[in-house]
Amino acid sequence: MTIEFSEFIYHFTHSLPFAITVLLTLGVILVNGWTDAPNAIATCIGTRSIHPKAAIIMAAIFNFLGVFVMTMFSAKVAETIYNMVDFGGNASEAVVALCAAMTAIVIWATAASFLGIPTSESHALIAGISGAAIALQGSLAGINGSEWIKVIYGLILSSILGFSLGYIIMKLVTILFKNADRRRTQGPFRKAQIFGSAAMAFMHGAQDGQKFIGVFLLGAFIAQGDMNVTSFEVPIWLMVLCSMVMSLGTSIGGYRIIKAVGMDMVKLEPFQGFSADCAGALCLFISSMLSLPVSTTHTKTTAIMGVGAAKRLSSVNWGVVNDMTLAWVLTFPGCGLIGFLMAKIFIYIF
Repeated sequence: MTIEFSEFIYHFTHSLPFAITVLLTLGVILVNGWTDAPNAIATCIGTRSIHPKAAIIMAAIFNFLGVFVMTMFSAKVAETIYNMVDFGGNASEAVVALCAAMTAIVIWATAASFLGIPTSESHALIAGISGAAIALQGSLAGINGSEWIKVIYGLILSSILGFSLGYIIMKLVTILFKNADRRRTQGPFRKAQIFGSAAMAFMHGAQDGQKFIGVFLLGAFIAQGDMNVTSFEVPIWLMVLCSMVMSLGTSIGGYRIIKAVGMDMVKLEPFQGFSADCAGALCLFISSMLSLPVSTTHTKTTAIMGVGAAKRLSSVNWGVVNDMTLAWVLTFPGCGLIGFLMAKIFIYIF
């Protein structure tokens, strides 16, 4: 099943809760491009391989391509997010609850950005809609366990695989270039790192863009009264819309997050930044092929940690890592609780 653009416009103009949900979803996508996408380009800016403005433009372009190309190829991540929760049989209340979930995500993401914490929009999205679904159903019946468990798998995979790939690729690069003049390799690795960051930006769009497409379609089908849709075809107009909004968010930038990830956590040289970018992009690609929703922030930072650890454990600023880990741990209960409370309030008001 799919939704035509004309159907979308009809429901947008005839259903206030759906219109608000759409606007909030687009707002969340914008914030995601603003707060999550900088992680993709943090290392190449931290190593001064590319000017920040050029890096942000590059990230915006490849975010767009990532959403569009990967969704054309496979929409498995969108399907996982779509089937993760059950908003019940009351379409009007379901739209209101989804609207509340989007509000919770915007609140959480804005607060994290203000504090300069590279929290995960993916985790916030999952937590927000899960909390709203639980509030609507009044129990854990709002959660589809067989799909939600993929979040846990993704969390474990991105941590272990991201760190391991960062460590392994860093070791391989070190072995292959151990006899090379470090000064003469700086230039080539700076150029290679631009390629690696472009790949990271592409895979960020592929992963996070599909998550929001899944939520977008969930709201659209609920507004139509189709509560039992389990499979769908993503329309091209929606791919373009989501990718453009995410790219706009990326163009706004996120220097504080770039500083935390690319400069404060580990002091990287170009060949180390290249290793981290390749590891992160590869981990995201594998996760997408396995239909696992993972966090770009989580994946990139664990890859950077692996690269740092390949040199020596003391090269990693574990204080910054602890702050990030705390933010990740708090996201699920924190944003989930906000989603739960917002859903209760919105249903009471509307």
